[in-house]
Amino acid sequence: MSNSGQSTPEQEPGSGGVSIGSMSGGSIATGSHGRATSYNTTGAGPDPRHSELLAAIRELRGALPPVAGRSAEDEALDGELADAEAEIVDTGTADANRLTRLLGGVRGWLGSQAAVAGAIASATAVVQGIAQLLG
Repeated sequence: MSNSGQSTPEQEPGSGGVSIGSMSGGSIATGSHGRATSYNTTGAGPDPRHSELLAAIRELRGALPPVAGRSAEDEALDGELADAEAEIVDTGTADANRLTRLLGGVRGWLGSQAAVAGAIASATAVVQGIAQLLG
């Protein structure tokens, strides 16, 4: 039998041969006790801008008034900061939608009467970090 002028190698029944012309990623196992394990990594490390933003978020959360003395604006901001912190810790990045919401929350908080002098510098660092990631 001919296949476009090329012949295929004949195998004996039960020989179990495997031929792979080209493969990118993945794993293959053959035989009755075959086992395939695939370890996938990327060459790029975490984005340092997200690491810097995470540090600024943590600093701002620490600079907010104690829970007992927080205003509604402080509570809302802390919730947004906590969500962004969790996403960066879990995934190494923050989604652009989350960053946009957080940016609006920080800016609104800065414009309210809730902003305390010690937290303004931390809030500014968060705004700058978000602007770098969205810009």
